[in-house]
Amino acid sequence: MYTVGLSTCSKTINEELFKLYANAGIKAMEISADYEVLDSLDANYVKKLANEYGVNLWSYHLPFWTFDLFDITATDCEQRKQNVKRYEKYIIEAAQMGITKFVLHPSGEPIEDNERKERLEYSKESIFTLSQIAKQNGGVLAVEDLPRSCLGNKSSEILELISVDSSIGVCFDTNHLLNEDIVQFIKNVGSRIITTHVSDYDFINERHWLPGEGKIDWQSVLKALKDVGYNGPWLYEIGFKSPKTIIRERDLTCADFVKNANELFEGKNPTVFGKPKENLGFWE
Repeated sequence: MYTVGLSTCSKTINEELFKLYANAGIKAMEISADYEVLDSLDANYVKKLANEYGVNLWSYHLPFWTFDLFDITATDCEQRKQNVKRYEKYIIEAAQMGITKFVLHPSGEPIEDNERKERLEYSKESIFTLSQIAKQNGGVLAVEDLPRSCLGNKSSEILELISVDSSIGVCFDTNHLLNEDIVQFIKNVGSRIITTHVSDYDFINERHWLPGEGKIDWQSVLKALKDVGYNGPWLYEIGFKSPKTIIRERDLTCADFVKNANELFEGKNPTVFGKPKENLGFWE
């Protein structure tokens, strides 16, 4: 149904990782890491490994932490411009790897209600600038839906943020929506969804669990994506090791993600590896 992809988040980006992807049948990779790691990443070497192992370098998650370096809604004008300029370097490096989709967080957090309108305008201004840089480097910006008080925490805000340029797409993160029904979000955003971050959660806060470990109705999500014409990869944003919110008997493997995807595509209940900790609060 969809090509299976996996983010490199919480993983070491090296030849062994490419081997694991290739051996398991994971065809798409999102490059995602802390900025210190990205700063030392050899673009030509990564591209060489991707070609050697037949893994498509599908997307590049622009760094977002720390907010003082990467928040594109910073109220200080000069800081905001510097943060946007900082992203240009990463877009150029991603393009050198052959990547054409650049995933962007539209804000940091927290954002207070009384400043939300102003920060939305700053974000739109920054997104437009970055969309032009993406075009100049043969790619497209993909603005990600975010949780909690972040900008883009519902479809109406996502659509406003990407309204500045019709070429901008959306990275649909399945475990970030705390203010809107997931299927309704897909219907509202529609064909602007050009990539995914797949993981499960408990509707309380983002958890980044394997599908089946949380509460998402995955068949409804798959149907909705099909209905809006989504044709990108089914790309998981989950680490191998268990987050502190769930208990698993072992670490996940690349094969687990492929098995999970195939079970979902076949309409089956996926194999469950973990059990959420009891009485989870908002932050754990």
